[in-house]
Order: sequence, then structure tokens, then C-alpha cells
Amino acid sequence: MYNALNRFEQILFDVCALILLLFYSYAAVISPAATQYHRGIYVIITYILVFLLYKSKSTVMRIVDYLLITVSVVTISYWIYNFEAINYRTGAETNLDMVMAIAGVLVSIELARRVVGNVFVIIGVVMLAYGVYGDYMPDLISHAGASFPELCVSIFYKSDGIFGIMANVLATYILLFVLFGAFLEKCGAQKFFIDFPLAAVGHKVGGPGKVAVIASGLFGSISGSAIANVVSTGAFTIPMMKKAGFKPHQAGGIEPAASIGGMFMPPIMGAGGFIMAELTGEPYSRIMLVALFPAIMYFFSVFVMVHYEAKKLNIVGEKSEHSAWEIFKSEWYYTIPLITITIFMLYGYSPGYSAILGLVSCIVVSWARKATRIGPKEFLVAARNGAESSLKIGATVGVIGIIIGVLTYSGLVLTFADIVIELAGGSLVMTILLIALASLVLGMGVPVTAAYLITAVVAVPALTHLGVNELASHMIVYWLSQDSNITPPVCIAAFAGATIAGANMWKTAFSAFKFAKFLYLGPLLFGFVPGFSLNGSTMDIVKAFIFILFGTWLYSYMLSGIWLQSWFGRKPAV
Repeated sequence: MYNALNRFEQILFDVCALILLLFYSYAAVISPAATQYHRGIYVIITYILVFLLYKSKSTVMRIVDYLLITVSVVTISYWIYNFEAINYRTGAETNLDMVMAIAGVLVSIELARRVVGNVFVIIGVVMLAYGVYGDYMPDLISHAGASFPELCVSIFYKSDGIFGIMANVLATYILLFVLFGAFLEKCGAQKFFIDFPLAAVGHKVGGPGKVAVIASGLFGSISGSAIANVVSTGAFTIPMMKKAGFKPHQAGGIEPAASIGGMFMPPIMGAGGFIMAELTGEPYSRIMLVALFPAIMYFFSVFVMVHYEAKKLNIVGEKSEHSAWEIFKSEWYYTIPLITITIFMLYGYSPGYSAILGLVSCIVVSWARKATRIGPKEFLVAARNGAESSLKIGATVGVIGIIIGVLTYSGLVLTFADIVIELAGGSLVMTILLIALASLVLGMGVPVTAAYLITAVVAVPALTHLGVNELASHMIVYWLSQDSNITPPVCIAAFAGATIAGANMWKTAFSAFKFAKFLYLGPLLFGFVPGFSLNGSTMDIVKAFIFILFGTWLYSYMLSGIWLQSWFGRKPAV
């Protein structure tokens, strides 16, 4: 998409990308907390990049694009420079305050439409209508309502609106980790993430499928997107699985099932881990520790299911030219950036600061080989790629602000827990199922990170009311927010795998659904086994880990269906 820009637009895009990298690197070192300048500048640059990259085709509409860029810059700059004054006159806003707020809210909806699609427009409009006409709603969800300008003022200026938690986390954590991922890929680490597991398990039973699981875990932990993981590692692993004997829909399903596990795997966990830290007030190092064992169990379950699937199909991979130890000895330094980030975050440094050190280590590591050295040109390309990758979630800031702002303004956040508990009859299992359904429906139209944030705001109180600790409640919602990637009917990651595999979309989707079954078991374990989220005594946690390790193997073995063949001589359906 970048190459379709004219020369002036390319220069503007590159300048904005460099500002994002340099300004937020400096900010992470000097001041980890996001001020209005951090959030405002991030939103301004994101808006400019979106209107450049997702531009209109006709000349007339290109003029409109630049008008929208101007409106974006003016309205957000107004918020930045009048931040304190507007807070002082809360409830007595001027007409100019209202005009800026209305323009800012409307532009944010158009921005999301260009990147995410019309579903976000519908959600935004429905939420605004609910905010204005709340007094006409059924008693269960009714509220006093507000005029449209009054509602826009609340959404645009208050801390739970457009410049709320999502903008805060994006500006301080997520952006820097997306940029880190771009530099890690540029330094050549992605090749190591595939070569090492290929040499380690590629020649075993179901070797290519196991390579997909391990490679997706390594790459997915820093990519921040299950779809990006499928496209990048899947381009190599899916053809390899097909060549070994996996059917196209199986190869296309294994990769997305493994790829979503990267969203649970420390040190980066996509973007949700940083939002979780912000919502819970827990240090990110604690989030990483709680997430580690469940993430390993997820990959273990997919790994075991791939093993038994390959066993019943008699699929064995080919031995690699080099041993795993030889590859590790020659390319071990590619692990330095991830180790750097993990160590500094565990020692209490801010995630943003740790990301900068990781990014610097990527540049240093790149110079180990001439072909991967990051010079000025490669530095610019990596910054550009990182900025472009951040737009998918950055463009949702406005509509997420509208949703959370309206939910807070209407008071529905406070009553939603009561609604869910009443519908579930006080049952924790039914509550988790209702949350799973809500996140699946929401995930059909919005990115999974946005689905997690929106669902967490309203669903976590219901879970904590039923006795689940706060961090485990967030983990339940976070795991379930990933289900739209591989659960029909809208399973974008699975469809991406099907495209690469040349397989039937629906067969691939249900295959991914099959291999990712632990995604639906994990939330139940978080809810009913406190030790799964490191809550309880050391002995409780150890017993929980041993039980879950054995249970995960048994669960995956039974789901594979190979026991039918072993016990009854029946060949299970593939």
C-alpha cells in the first residue's frame, strides 16, 4: 500500500513513522507515564497515516482526505493545548469546545471505517444513538439520555473516551512493541524462529506440523497479531505440512490454531497484556508470570493433537540438513532481543523502556551478518513497517472511545454485571459461556484486542462478583476474545490459513477450531482452578500444574480420536 503513495505522501509517511519511533523512544526513557502530549501526538500521527495509506481513489475525494487530515490535526491539537482549561470548565463548555468535540468524534468513525470496515461505523452509530436516546430504551438498559453535542463533549474530553485507556496504552506500550517486532523481523530473527524448530522436530512424527506450532509460538509472542503470524510463518510451514502428507484443510487449520497462542505467550502477548496491566494496576512482570504456564499448556495441547493426528495418518517429516544444536550455536544471538526485554521487565523497568532496549539490541544483532545489517535505509524501512502495522489497532481508538464513553456515561457498565449474573442464574460456567458468545459476536466486527478491552470493561465485574479473582477474570476475557480468529462464522486467521493452503474455507475453519480446543478449556481453568493463575499456596499451584499438565495431554489425546483406532480398531474420521 505504501508504494501506491505519491512521492510527497511517501515522504510525509516516512517523517510521521520516524516521529513515532524517535519521539516515543525518547518519551519511554524520560517519562514512562503518558501525558496529553503523548496521547494526542500519537492519535494525530495515526490519523494522518491512515488517511494517507487508506486514501480515496478519485481526485475530488483526495481533497476530502486532506480536509479530514486538517480537521484531525486541528481538533486533537485543540484538545492538547486546552487540556487543563477544558478540565476546569467541565460542565460549562463553550460552543467552540462542542464543535471541536463533534468534529473529533465524527472523524474517528470515518477513520475506523477505512481501516476496519463498515461494522465499526454501525457499532459507533448505534452507541451514539443509545447515548442520545437512552430514555427510550427498555428499563433494563435505560438511562437519562443526552443531547448529541453533550455526549460528544463527554466522549472527546473525558478520560474514559477517545483519549482514554486505549490511547494511553497504545502511546506508551503497544506502539513501541510493534516497532520492536518490525526491527526483530528486519534483523533476520524470523529465519531462526523457523530453522531451529525445523531442525529440532521437523523429522519427527508430524514434524512439519510441530514446526508450525513451535515457530508460531516464537514469532507470535512478538508479532502482536494472529493473522500476521499466519501469513508470515504460514507461508513456509503450510506448504511444508502439505508436502509431508497433511490434507490442505488440516495444514491450513494447524497454523492459525498455533498462531493465536502467540497472543498468550510472554514476553509481549500481543497488545492485550499491556491493557490488562493498565486495567488491573498489576505490574506487567506479574501479568507475564501468570500468563506463562497457561500459554505453554495451550501450545502443548496443539502440539499433542498434531502428533496424534499425524500418527493416525502416518506422517513423518524429513531430517534437516543441520542439527538443532548446530543452528542454535550459529544463530543463538537472535534470542538476545527477547531475553533483553524479558529480563528488564522482570527487574521492574517499564515495558516501553524495555522495548527500546530490545529494539537497540535488534540493531546490534543485525550486524552479525552482512545480509541483515540495519543501516539508515533499513532503519527507515523497519520504522515504516512498524508504523503501518500499528494502524490496524490505532485506527480503532476513536470508536473504542465512543463505546466505552457511552457505556460509562449511561451507567451500563455498572448494570451489565447484574444482567449477566441474572441471565446465567449465578452459574460461573454459564457466565463464561455468555462472555464467550459476546466476545465472539464483538470479534466479528472489531480487532480482538479491541474486543478484549470492550468486553473486559463490562464482563470482569460479573466474574469477580462470582468469586473469581480480578487477574483471572481478565485472563478469561482475554482468552475468549481470541476466539473470533478461529471460530466460525467469521474466523479471519483461519481463512488466511485456507488461502495459503488452497483449501476449502469452512473445512479449514473447523479444522482450526478442532486444534485450538484448549482455547475454550483455559477460561474454565482460570475460573475454577485458582492455582492456574498463581493464586493460592505454593503447594496448591504445584498440584494444579501437575494436574493440568496430565489433563491437557489426556484432553488432547481424547479429542484427537486416535483412541478409537487404538482401542476398537476403528479409523477415526479425518
